[in-house]
Amino acid sequence: MAVYNEISPNAPAGEKLLNWVDNRFPASKLYKEHLSEYYAPKNFNFWYIFGSLALLVLVIQIVTGIFLVMHYKPDAALAFASVEYIMRDVPWGWLVRYMHSTGASMFFVVVYMHMFRGLIYGSYRKPRELVWIFGCAIFLCLMAEAFMGYLLPWGQMSYWGAQVIVNLFAAIPFVGPDLALLIRGDYVVGDATLNRFFSFHVIAVPLVLLGLVAAHIIALHEVGSNNPDGVEIKGPNAPKDAAGHPVDGIPFHPYYTVHDIFAVSMFLMVFTAIIFFAPEFGGYFLEYNNFIPADPLKTPAHIAPVWYFTPYYSMLRAITSQMMYALIACVLGAAAFAALKSKLPTLFKGAAVVVAVGVSAMMLAIDAKFWGVVVMGGAVIILFFLPWLDNSPVKSIRYRPDWHKYMYGIFVINFLVLGYLGVQPPSAIGERVSQIGTLFYFGFFLLMPWWSKLGTPKTVPDRIIFAAH
Repeated sequence: MAVYNEISPNAPAGEKLLNWVDNRFPASKLYKEHLSEYYAPKNFNFWYIFGSLALLVLVIQIVTGIFLVMHYKPDAALAFASVEYIMRDVPWGWLVRYMHSTGASMFFVVVYMHMFRGLIYGSYRKPRELVWIFGCAIFLCLMAEAFMGYLLPWGQMSYWGAQVIVNLFAAIPFVGPDLALLIRGDYVVGDATLNRFFSFHVIAVPLVLLGLVAAHIIALHEVGSNNPDGVEIKGPNAPKDAAGHPVDGIPFHPYYTVHDIFAVSMFLMVFTAIIFFAPEFGGYFLEYNNFIPADPLKTPAHIAPVWYFTPYYSMLRAITSQMMYALIACVLGAAAFAALKSKLPTLFKGAAVVVAVGVSAMMLAIDAKFWGVVVMGGAVIILFFLPWLDNSPVKSIRYRPDWHKYMYGIFVINFLVLGYLGVQPPSAIGERVSQIGTLFYFGFFLLMPWWSKLGTPKTVPDRIIFAAH
């Protein structure tokens, strides 16, 4: 039976209205649980602004997307002209379009920074595994959303980029050609493809994305936020005040809402500067070929995806017939190492070696193009398993051995190099560097159970280290 809160008849009108709402919807309860009485660690730093910025950009993308849909025509014969109409004839249409296109790139900037913060501070470790998994699912959805939205302007790079990526699915044995046909809706990228991508970009994927964002935030607020020291402020042994609140925590509102508002204002300055002065950002945010109508009879000299996909595109291009021998050597080497070092019975060790030999034979039998698709997808999927790959006794990079910092630094540099190579035309040197970078990327994660335990960590404090400023 519902319990109704009584209020004085002489209370102000605003208080009466709030009480009326609270008796029918838990507005005050939600406000307290997620803002005013949600205690976050005192020592948040610069790296903790990107979650709220990602939420801001998501709102910008939804709002600008709604206005773009009012004038966009999802028709292969009219799509490019409708975008030009938005840019030239719709009042402030150019601003809305540039906000949306720049917002897509800024979304990936803040999400990559947000994920890097989780990586260096161990925000994926127990008890936040689900928070990380929901975050990785958001990243995967965001990639699908961006890829489908990229086709909608129906420019040269949109058309040919979609042609190349969809054709990759045809490399999957047995089901590949039918799968590619299902995605395209036709034998070539055309009007059916545009309509499918439009419906997914505008309706299906955003609904999933919003659900995952809600799950991500609910899971985070259930277990509490991590911090740069990796010390739990809400655990059973964490010190609490007389009211039961964490001594090392402060209410999210007003302290971190003000913190985030300042970050938002700084971000919007950069965001608007790019929109007004460099919306194409040298061809990285909007490729110059995309200002040319799609022409199925004229292939661009160099087809490359948008910058935020290029690290994975580099990995795709790195998998050649020669690279397959290196991958096979890695598989056989890993099986031999496991057989020598593990304490499993001899029968299981032998089975592992036999499986490795079978996998190697299969890798030789199937075209390298398929394995390139597997590697490209695996580069994202492997992130989901990070909570179980990291065996370090401490969470935060602050208390790990110093050489771990260099390892993470090399990882970031390697990722940026792969991204740069992805926008460059294929070359022999670039191919070799991307192959080395691909091996390092996967080695970083697959060998993490081993290298993360090496070295002597520093002593983690019992309470967070915080200096008022």
